[in-house]
Amino acid sequence: MTATHESAAEPAIASAEPQPAPGATPPRRPLVARAGAELVGTAALVAVVIGSGIQATELTKDVGVQLLANSLATVFGLGVLILLLGPVSGAHFNPVVTLAEWWTGRRGGAGVTIREAAVYVPSQIVGAIAGAILADAMFGEPLVEWSTHDRSAGHLLLGEVVATAGLILLIFGLARTDQLRFAPVAVASYIGAAYWFTSSTSFANPAVTIGRTFSDTFAGIAPGSVAGFIGMQLIGGVVGLALVALIFVPGRDADE
Repeated sequence: MTATHESAAEPAIASAEPQPAPGATPPRRPLVARAGAELVGTAALVAVVIGSGIQATELTKDVGVQLLANSLATVFGLGVLILLLGPVSGAHFNPVVTLAEWWTGRRGGAGVTIREAAVYVPSQIVGAIAGAILADAMFGEPLVEWSTHDRSAGHLLLGEVVATAGLILLIFGLARTDQLRFAPVAVASYIGAAYWFTSSTSFANPAVTIGRTFSDTFAGIAPGSVAGFIGMQLIGGVVGLALVALIFVPGRDADE
């Protein structure tokens, strides 16, 4: 009887232990588990983006409705993925986020090390490609068909700078104000809004950008447009970190 009571109490004790907030990078998880979470999470995200785009174009010819369906599916899917995988890997799913976290923590602070970043980024890219192929397979599309959707116009590149800068400002602003527990809702909501207020529909993610070249569907991007998009996303990441440093300055004591 005593043993039964003790074993029943163990889960309650374990659940009472503090858990890492979604968006944080827990240091205790094995790197292979975190890399797996990044690969699977990025694959699922790209499958949601491309799959919902294919579904939307099959159901309606109205481009506005197509974008609405695509953005809503992405909001819900991204929120769930951050909530599920955040406690494992931090739910980056994005090389810009990974590199920004490495940069901010490179002097011994919290964040990924350069070795961990070198594992995260390839995992995200492989996951994005796998997610694109999976989406195509689910809808009977050719498994690999290079997108012909040109997105090289200057105003679209500016949109990527804005979208990525806002994303980095949001994530690291939440971290600076100890509010990462809101990351699933906040990040998903921002991406959903950025679908509509940026000219590029807010890719804001080099891995997802690469993955979307593998599908010649609504959400695709032509390979020739990828370098420009990734370059602007990296610039947006730098701008976002500069804004974080400017806005979220550590407070000072009254005596100071």
